[in-house]
Amino acid sequence: IATATLGTTLAPWGLAFIQSYAVDKRLTRDDLKLLRVDVWTGSLLTGVIGFFVIVTCAATLNRQGIFNITDASQAAAALKPLAGTLAKELFAIGLIGAALLAASILPLSTAYSVSDLTGRPAALDDGIREAPLFYGTFAAITVIAAGLILLPGARLVTILLWTQVLNAVLLLPLLCYMLGIARDKRLMGEYRAGSRMQAVYLLIIGMVSVCIASMIWFTFH
Repeated sequence: IATATLGTTLAPWGLAFIQSYAVDKRLTRDDLKLLRVDVWTGSLLTGVIGFFVIVTCAATLNRQGIFNITDASQAAAALKPLAGTLAKELFAIGLIGAALLAASILPLSTAYSVSDLTGRPAALDDGIREAPLFYGTFAAITVIAAGLILLPGARLVTILLWTQVLNAVLLLPLLCYMLGIARDKRLMGEYRAGSRMQAVYLLIIGMVSVCIASMIWFTFH
């Protein structure tokens, strides 16, 4: 669970998306301050919302002895003390909102990455004929993901958990690669990461490494 939490919070696709949309929006060095505000605000809100999700579940589900959530209806029960009979409806609205956000952002980050890797056009201003690989990847990822969750009897919570674990595993080499870029004075120039920021990088890499190593240890022992 700890590894999955790291994977969903420091998601590799999120790091790729931030870089790619900055390019897509044609941001320059002059926009760097506002971009930092954007990223810091999003990161802070993600942490705050996640914290209160945990508190809410602990005060409701855990208190009632529900420790293993296998479907969305059980999670919706966490809102019952607050919303009463409207708990499921309230949870459904939130779930649909999150799903629409994920359905647009996650395939988009993959489409950006595939296009960047192949050197093909990748901009939302481009038409389908101008960027066929970009839009084709976006459509393919959306269809595959939708097909996966619509499989009869699919254990969606289990799928959700292990995809976030995979995120954490993929995050480790990506963070090491990013640290190498951040330390490269020739590449970064005046924006090279200082000793303090490098220490933060190393701390996060160490934390992710401990989680992954512990998960592997306890899985096989």
